Amino acid sequence: MLIDSHCHLDRIDLKPYQNDFSCFMQEAEANQLEHLLCIAIDLESYPAMLDLVAGYSKISVTVGVHPNVQDCKDPGVDELIALGQSDKVLGIGETGLDYFRSEGDLSWQHQRFRNHINAAKSLKKPLIIHTREAKEDTLRILKEEGAGEVGGVIHCFTEDWEFAQQALDLNFYISFSGIVTFNNATVIKEVAKKVPADRFLIETDSPYLAPVPFRGRPNYPIYVRYVAEQIADLRGMPVNKIADLSTRNFYDLF
Repeated sequence: MLIDSHCHLDRIDLKPYQNDFSCFMQEAEANQLEHLLCIAIDLESYPAMLDLVAGYSKISVTVGVHPNVQDCKDPGVDELIALGQSDKVLGIGETGLDYFRSEGDLSWQHQRFRNHINAAKSLKKPLIIHTREAKEDTLRILKEEGAGEVGGVIHCFTEDWEFAQQALDLNFYISFSGIVTFNNATVIKEVAKKVPADRFLIETDSPYLAPVPFRGRPNYPIYVRYVAEQIADLRGMPVNKIADLSTRNFYDLF
């Protein structure tokens, strides 16, 4: 059984499933997907996301506002705590820093990140971290705010082994997406070989970043198998073992 630890189910294209979410879930179960963690990126679409996945015990959610999202409601710590109290909510995020898509004075991004960390600490729930071209500040703020108290996951990992080691030391897991299947992802592949067996997750980040052989097309949670197969190949292990390890790690974290 497999777990997609990071997907955006409210943003996937349901046309191949007759625009019927229940048909999508039937295929997910037929492809041995045991659980899906549906990740929030803003508060405006959050109620509709909850409505979509309501009633599905195999789907959990997070609450948070993505660092790239602007012109939106920027939540304070108290609001994140209030929204995050539900048993359906397993974590806080995705949150973090992104200097690739945002520019100028990014103090607002730093404060948003700190708010999420403090809410997670209050709720005692893990953080889902997005970081792009901001690894030094990401690590610095995680340390300054004591994020290691709750830990979490560096999702869609795209950094080097040095960054991974520092994240692991801060009580964070490393999650690999379809990017690890790309031919030019040599640095990420090296991290996938080295990360401890009890500290990695797998994800799709669907509908984005489809793995090879679907690169450039819409991504779906059922493609998480290709991520597992790549990591199994890199580590010289059976894919079933990677599935078992990543599933156990998911439940250990969340």
